[in-house]
Amino acid sequence: MRPAKDFFRPLAVGAPEPIREVPFPPSRMIHFFPAANEKMRSKVPAIAPTVDILLANLEDGVPADQKEAARAGLVEVAQTVDFGQTQFWTRVNSLDSPWALDDITAAVLECGEALDVIMIPKVEGPEDIHYVDRLLAQLEAKSGRTRPLLVHAILETARGVANVEEICAASPRMQGLSLGPADLAANRRMKTTRVGGGHPGYLVREDPPVGDDGETVIDATRATHQQDLWHYTIARMVDACVTHGILPFYGPFGDIKDTVACEDQFRNAYLLGCVGAWSLHPVQIDVAKKVFSPDPADVAHAQRVIEAMGDGTGALMLDGKMEDDASVKQCHVVVELAKRLSERDPELAATYGF
Repeated sequence: MRPAKDFFRPLAVGAPEPIREVPFPPSRMIHFFPAANEKMRSKVPAIAPTVDILLANLEDGVPADQKEAARAGLVEVAQTVDFGQTQFWTRVNSLDSPWALDDITAAVLECGEALDVIMIPKVEGPEDIHYVDRLLAQLEAKSGRTRPLLVHAILETARGVANVEEICAASPRMQGLSLGPADLAANRRMKTTRVGGGHPGYLVREDPPVGDDGETVIDATRATHQQDLWHYTIARMVDACVTHGILPFYGPFGDIKDTVACEDQFRNAYLLGCVGAWSLHPVQIDVAKKVFSPDPADVAHAQRVIEAMGDGTGALMLDGKMEDDASVKQCHVVVELAKRLSERDPELAATYGF
């Protein structure tokens, strides 16, 4: 049995001490760029100030014959770009691949302090995190890194979802989780070829009307409502993350042109508790900023409730609605997020009146 206090002991001599609280700077979007693509790497200095998190992708989407080039591109960007307040992450290849060990080694030994988080795909259980945890500690000790790299896991298999609590609790390095809907759909044998979002076949239908003869008219035109394929999984992921003090993210939305549906999917995740989503194309950056930044009207209302409630106890009527201590807690979530985002974005702060 591992003693509780031992949880925060470095796993290698000379490695930095594990963190006790996961930092939560602005995290509205994780913007991916292909690290193997020289043209895209040249745009990183211009893109970095416009996003909260910039991620060098080494995994899916990178052909096998470009894996080493992607790894070299990660190192080049880490060593040459000033990221300012933007977080810099990388997604390495899956742990069962021939590239993962070299990816992680290069990320720690060659990227210096520029790298904040390593994203691990296809995590299926705590054993995956335990392996990465120990390996990172050994490499951090070797490199002399002064702060621990954090780990972000992607839920992409049914087993990963089933073990989500244990994954979240596996290490102090755990920064958060993302939903990987495409791989998860394949693993579950879901009959959809879409990357995230809803499906027109996943719906509920209005009950049939009753005719003059008292019989139901089955063939009558009836309203249908498309449902969210990912509601259960996102909600379960959010609960597990919040329980263990780490951050939940929605993953990719594959239909780049359909920014309306992308906004809907992001908003569903935001309302359920996700702090951000993946951005696969520059058009999705503004979608994520809009959705994961509280609406100014909501912030104004939350401030009114907090002010009216005083010490936060009791109950009152405000604009015809009952507000009580639970309402105040909800309002503080909105206002605190707005203030945190405003610290970095003066234009956003002005819309909130801060």
